[in-house]
Amino acid sequence: MQPVISIAGLTKTYASGHQALKAVDLDIQKGEIFALLGPNGAGKTTLISIVCGLVTPSSGTVQVAGHDILGDYRQARTLIGLVPQELNTDAFEAVWDTVAFSRGLFGRPKNPAFIEKVLKDLSLWDKRHTKIKELSGGMKRRVMIAKALAHEPEVLFLDEPTAGVDVELRRDMWALVRQLRESGVTVILTTHYIEEAEEMADRIGVISKGELILVEEKTRLMEKLGKKQLTLNLSEPMSAIPPELAEWDLALKADGNELEYVFDGKAERTGIPSLLRRLSDLGIAFKDLNTRQSSLEDIFVSLVTERKGG
Repeated sequence: MQPVISIAGLTKTYASGHQALKAVDLDIQKGEIFALLGPNGAGKTTLISIVCGLVTPSSGTVQVAGHDILGDYRQARTLIGLVPQELNTDAFEAVWDTVAFSRGLFGRPKNPAFIEKVLKDLSLWDKRHTKIKELSGGMKRRVMIAKALAHEPEVLFLDEPTAGVDVELRRDMWALVRQLRESGVTVILTTHYIEEAEEMADRIGVISKGELILVEEKTRLMEKLGKKQLTLNLSEPMSAIPPELAEWDLALKADGNELEYVFDGKAERTGIPSLLRRLSDLGIAFKDLNTRQSSLEDIFVSLVTERKGG
């Protein structure tokens, strides 16, 4: 099946000499939610801006549903909706007018019923006659999404969609994104809110210093890289880890009251039974123990840190 977005050998070097993207290859399938994670300045917005035709690449190709973004710009751009980070809506227009105008910009025939549905989905229907300058920041963000959806795009880009928005809007947006996916829209979001990717994405790409360092299905990524952590709450605080426990690579936490052991949850032998036996032999008692699976955040931080060190 042909990917809806196909990126090959994409680079971008700005006039200043800064290389924002380094030979990015990426295919995105129709109907998937793809999260692009990376620290600020990693190249996320540059990548989105090139696909959306706002920035010219230095080299490489990008196709949207088979249309080259340079050779067939108009057709490619019509298939894309973009919700940028910045709120740049026309302050004096009413909500309905600005959303309907966005639809017309892409040459779509008038369709009041569709505009009504979009506004209702985004809890904007009651505000349809309100001037944008009178809306709160969260409501303005909803208007930006409505504008991006007005021409019924096949691909929707959300650049840091929930940066600085309230929890209620974040939940609404997550629900909307799932609904869009069910209707066949492909959603690509950049975020540095790890829980956003963990909550919604089918696949995750991690970008660091302009390089796509990993693309993986979310569940597989968390299985492959996810470690488990065993925490033992000691009965008596410990000032140092005895040398007899060296083989388990333990860490002393919480002012010596906790012993932490990180292990591979998928490994045949976790080393936990032998650790507990050794603690018993040494007379080290504990009141409680618990384990937790590492989150996507732990994985992300370790990936980017490794890359910085490399």
